[in-house]
Amino acid sequence: MNKIKISAVAYTNTKAFIYGLEHSDIINKIDLSLDIPSDCAAKVINGQVDIGLMPVAAIPLVPNANIVADYCIGSDGAVNSVFIFSEVPAQEIKTVRLDTHSRTSNNLAKVLLKFHWKKEVGFTTDPAAKTDAFVLIGDRTFGKKEDFAYAYDMGEEWKNFTGLPFMYAAWVANKEISQEFKAEFNAALKFGLAHRKEVLQELPEVPNFDLEDYLYHKLQFDVTDDRKKALNLFLGYIEELKKVSI
Repeated sequence: MNKIKISAVAYTNTKAFIYGLEHSDIINKIDLSLDIPSDCAAKVINGQVDIGLMPVAAIPLVPNANIVADYCIGSDGAVNSVFIFSEVPAQEIKTVRLDTHSRTSNNLAKVLLKFHWKKEVGFTTDPAAKTDAFVLIGDRTFGKKEDFAYAYDMGEEWKNFTGLPFMYAAWVANKEISQEFKAEFNAALKFGLAHRKEVLQELPEVPNFDLEDYLYHKLQFDVTDDRKKALNLFLGYIEELKKVSI
C-alpha cells in the first residue's frame, strides 16, 4: 500500500498531534515530515504531500482542498504564540515586518490592522528593515511578551473584533482521502491530545512561559461550527484586502 504523505508543523503547538501519530499504528501507513508552516503549506499546494497541518490562509491555493480531521490548531481568545510586537500603540503603527514562517499570521495581522484598528500600514518581509512593529509566531515568541512595549495577541484581538474563536491551522488534503483512513487519523490525533501530560514531560522548560497552560488552555484543538464560521469570515477579509490592493 502506498503510504499517505503528511507534513506537520514542528512547533510545540503540534507536539500532541505528533505524539498521537507516532504512538498509533497509523505511523506505519504514513510518511511524516516536520516543517515550518509556510513549507507545510507549499508541500500541500504543490502535491509533495497528501495532507498537511497548514496555515488556513493558504487553503484557497490548494487544489481539491478538503479538511480531513476533526482537530486543528485554534484558540478562543488569547493563544500566547501569535503576536504583533510593537514599540508603539496599535493606533500609531505605520510599518510592520511580516513573519516568513506563516501566511495565516501575516494575513491576520493585515486584517486586524485594516478592519479592526482601521490603519493603513506599510508591510515588509525584509528581516533587516526597521519597523514600528513585527509579526512573530510559534515557539520563538515564548517568554518574549515582556521584551516589548506592546504585545498584541492576535487570537485575543480577533476575538475582540469578531466575538469568534480562531483557527490558525487545519489538516488539509489535496485529494480524496478514504473514510477509513480519516477515522484512524482522527483517533490518533485524539490519542495524542489525551496524552498531553506525557508530551509536557518531554518538553524543555521555557523561562517566563507556562507550557501546561499553553497546551491545556490557550490552545484549542476542536474544529467547531464557530471556528468554521471564523475561518470563512477570515478568508472573506483576505479577499477584501486583495480588492483594496488592486
